[in-house]
Amino acid sequence: MDMLKGNKHVLRGLKFHGYHGVKQEEKKLGQKFLVDVDAWMDLRPAGESDYLSDTLSYINIYRIVKEVMEGPPKNLLESVAQLIASPTLTKYPKVSAVHVQVEKPHVAVQGPVDYLGVEIIRYKSLDVQN
Repeated sequence: MDMLKGNKHVLRGLKFHGYHGVKQEEKKLGQKFLVDVDAWMDLRPAGESDYLSDTLSYINIYRIVKEVMEGPPKNLLESVAQLIASPTLTKYPKVSAVHVQVEKPHVAVQGPVDYLGVEIIRYKSLDVQN
């Protein structure tokens, strides 16, 4: 976990209507998904210069999430999370690690829940071929 110390961009509570899931009704009707993303990078240069060119716009990461969440249906949230993490690491050299959490707040279970979901952490040095 030492690689996760320091600076990061934080995107919280991104809301989308998507068609991911194993059940046919999930693919037909869709449902609400919530996504959180943390992208670790050195923010010191931007903090000192105040130039966007020294960092990464949150909008770039948001676009990846939106494209995946509103894109072609996947069976598993694990796949959805991976499809968000991989391009975040490969497209943006400044990002050294990414944490993605995908939540389904409306699930058919026998009892009250806030959400069910997945959480992954991917590291550029381990998960991306340079």
